[in-house]
Amino acid sequence: MMASAQDSHALNAAPPNTPSTPFVIAPSFVGEFFCPRAIADIRGTSTQAQAVELCGKHGETGFAAVNALLDTLEPGGPKGDVQVGFTLTLQLLRLYKKTDSGWQIDENHVNASLQLIREIKRPVVIYLAADHFDTVGPLAEELGKDPRNLMWLSDGMPPQLGYFGYKILPYTLSTDPSIPVNKYRYAALEYIAGKLRTLPKEAQERIVAVNLVGELHHMFPDFENGMGLKQDVRVTDYSPASVAGFKTWLRAKYGTMEALSKRTSLQYASFDEVPAPAKDIRKDKLQSFGEHYDAYADGVLPIGGWLWDPKQAIKRLALYIDGKQAGTVSQQLNRLDVYRAVEEITSANTGYRIDYDYSGLKPGKHLAQIVAVSNDDHKSLLGEREFVVVPRNQSAIGSRAPRGLRNLPSAEKRLPSIRTYMDMPKPLQDLYFNPLARDWNDYRATQVYSFLEDFHARALKAGIPAEKLYSHQIVPNVNSSWNQQLFAVDTTLRGNTPWKQGLNMYGGSTDSPWMKFFIAQRKISDYGVPEFNPQQWKLDGVHLAAMKAQKDSGARFISPYYFSVIPQRFKAATEHGVNRMELGPDNPKDGSDKFYRAIIEFARQ
Repeated sequence: MMASAQDSHALNAAPPNTPSTPFVIAPSFVGEFFCPRAIADIRGTSTQAQAVELCGKHGETGFAAVNALLDTLEPGGPKGDVQVGFTLTLQLLRLYKKTDSGWQIDENHVNASLQLIREIKRPVVIYLAADHFDTVGPLAEELGKDPRNLMWLSDGMPPQLGYFGYKILPYTLSTDPSIPVNKYRYAALEYIAGKLRTLPKEAQERIVAVNLVGELHHMFPDFENGMGLKQDVRVTDYSPASVAGFKTWLRAKYGTMEALSKRTSLQYASFDEVPAPAKDIRKDKLQSFGEHYDAYADGVLPIGGWLWDPKQAIKRLALYIDGKQAGTVSQQLNRLDVYRAVEEITSANTGYRIDYDYSGLKPGKHLAQIVAVSNDDHKSLLGEREFVVVPRNQSAIGSRAPRGLRNLPSAEKRLPSIRTYMDMPKPLQDLYFNPLARDWNDYRATQVYSFLEDFHARALKAGIPAEKLYSHQIVPNVNSSWNQQLFAVDTTLRGNTPWKQGLNMYGGSTDSPWMKFFIAQRKISDYGVPEFNPQQWKLDGVHLAAMKAQKDSGARFISPYYFSVIPQRFKAATEHGVNRMELGPDNPKDGSDKFYRAIIEFARQ
C-alpha cells in the first residue's frame, strides 16, 4: 500500500544553507546491495542479479563494504567544511516485481535502501531515477513493448537505443498519468517519499538532496556515438499525442492562422493542417516547405572547432560574416575527444563555438571567418568556411564568391605555439530556414520542461521538501561539438526553475570558465553536480582544482562517478567507456587513480 503526503509528517528539511554548510562529496556506487552472504556463496550465486536477490530475501546489504570505503576516503566520519557521503540510486521502475495481483513494489528492495541510509552515518544524496536508463527488470521489459510509453521517430517507430551494451528506452515525456510508464513512475515516487518519512529524524536530516528523474531530454538514434550528429538527424517525438500537442502549442502561440502565416510566410487552412517538420528537403518529397527539418532548419548555424593555446597568446575570438563582425565566440568548451587524441594537449577545454542566427541572411553564398585577436591586438585568421543559404524554391543563387576580411595572416603561422582546427560547418553547407522547425524545437523544449516540472510538483506533494529537490540534467552546451537540438533541454537549465539545478559534469566541464560563466549568467545558485568526473590524467592537480572550483562556485554537493564494491568475480571482463571511470588507487584509466587520491586529500579540509 502506498503512503500519501497526508499519512505522515513531511520529510524533515535540512538546516538552511549557510556559509558553514559543508560541501559534500557523495560518490555514486555500484554493488551496494551485495551482502557477505552472496559473496560467500560461490557455488549457488554466480551473477549480480542472483546476488542482489539473495541479499534482498535476507534483508542484507553491502553496508560494511560501502562504509569501509567511505572511511578510507574520510577516516573518522564526516567533519569539517568538506565531508564525504554517498549517493544512493533508486531506479523507480526496477523496484517493481510481478505478483499474482499485478505489479507491486518490492518492499525488500526498498527496505534494503532505507537500511543503508540508517546505517551509514554520513550525508546521502538520493537519486530517484526514472529516465531512459531505468530499463533493468521485467516491468521495464513489458513497458518497452507498448508504444504509448515511448517517444517516436518520424517513421512511427521508437528509436532502438543502447549505451555501452546497456539497453535504454526512450520513455515518453508526456505527463499523462494514465500512460502505464507514468502510472508506475508516479506511484513509485509517492511510495519512496512516504518511506523516507518513516526514517528516524537524524537519518532524514542527513539527506542532502533528492535528485529527480535523471538526464531528461529528447532522444535520437545512435545515442552512444551520435551526440554531435549534424547530418541526417532524426529526433523525437512524433507520436500522435506529441504531434497533436504541437498543433495545440502553435494555436496558443499564434492565436490565428493569419498570425502564423505572417510570421512564417507559410500558408495552411487551419492549425490541424500544420505539419510537425520531419522531412529533409535534400532527399524527401515535401508536400509543403513547412515539413523540412534538419540540424540547421531552425535558422541557427553552429560554427566552431578547437584551439590549443598553451601560451595564452590569444585573448579572444570573433566571428565575421561576409567581412562584418557578427559576434564573440565562446572559448574553453569541453573537447575531451581532442584531449584523448593529441598527446601534447593537456587540457580538455579547447573547444570554441558560436551559434549564428542566419535566418536574416539573403539567399546565396556567405563566408564565416573566425578571427583571433592576440594580446598585442593583432588579428589573424583561425579558420573560415563558405556556406550557402538556399531559397525555399531552391532556385539558382549564382556563383559570386562572398567577400570577407582580406589579407589576414594565418593564426597558426603568426602564433606558432597554437594548434587549431575548424570542424564545423562543413564546407559549402547548404541551409534551408524553416520557421516551423524553430517552433518545433521550441515545442520539444517545453515537453522536457513540462515533464520535469510535473515530476517536481509530485515530489513536493508527496512530502519531499523543496530545498532538497534537484534536477539531474545534462548540459549539452558545454560540449562544443555536440548538437544541442537533439536534446532540447535549455529551458530546464535556468536559475528561476522551481527545482534546484543538478548539472552533470564530465571532462573539462568540471573546471570550465565557460561553465562558471553559464552558472553566473543564469543566476544559478545552491546547485548540485549529480555526476562528476574530470576524466583527465595528463597533469597533477586537475581533480583537486575541479572540486575546489565547484565548492567555490556554490555547489552543495558533487557525486563522483563512480565507485564499485562488487567482487571481482561478478564483474564483466569487457572494458568499455563506463568502467574505465571506476575510481580506485589501481586504475589509471581516465585518471581514475588521481581522482581517487584527490578526493581523500580534499576531504581533509
